[in-house]
Amino acid sequence: MTATDTTASTLLVAIDISKHRHEVLIGIPGKKRRRRITILNTLEDFQRLSEVLASYNLPVRIGFEATGNYHRPLAHHLGQAGFDLKLISSVSLARTREALHNSWDKNDPKDA
Repeated sequence: MTATDTTASTLLVAIDISKHRHEVLIGIPGKKRRRRITILNTLEDFQRLSEVLASYNLPVRIGFEATGNYHRPLAHHLGQAGFDLKLISSVSLARTREALHNSWDKNDPKDA
């Protein structure tokens, strides 16, 4: 039996949640460069993000870290739009950041 890579045709999205704005990183299948978007914590920007993600006509998997309650409105909106949502542990993100960047500095674009 042959193993298949289901993420090869999936749009992967990472969102770093904060109080007023969110940093979004979109990994497009087949492309090396990732697209960055900054959205505000408003319904208009949530709708704009949903439209951008839907425009790729691919399955979308979104990962984000729960930060207080700031993730809830965006998660609800994206869930209602039918996207696959994954909540990522802050501990696992910290360990990944240490391994990848070998530093303790923290900034939102790098976290996404």
